[in-house]
Amino acid sequence: MKVQRFAQLVLACMLSAMLVACAGSVTQESTGEYINDTVLTSRVKSVLLNDPAVSGLSVNVETFKGTVQLSGFVKTVAERNRAVAARVGTAIASITASMLRDAICNTMNP
Repeated sequence: MKVQRFAQLVLACMLSAMLVACAGSVTQESTGEYINDTVLTSRVKSVLLNDPAVSGLSVNVETFKGTVQLSGFVKTVAERNRAVAARVGTAIASITASMLRDAICNTMNP
């Protein structure tokens, strides 16, 4: 009887630890957020690759808690603006392109 009770206690502790491990924080995504961000990254990258006005392979896409960050090199300011306009759906909190460099000016645009 004591062994069975001990086994239940251990199982309950293990399940609790697993649930806490899946929780997010300010600097870490939860499992659900990670999956959502992966889907958003894939969608934005797909839009960029299918847009003939944007060098999709030159633009890197990273997502953290719904905020998409674009980085890499573009040829013109118009291409940069087109990449920023690549919103797909309403799940994107914002798109930042502060690390997207304009190859003509060789400077970062705000």
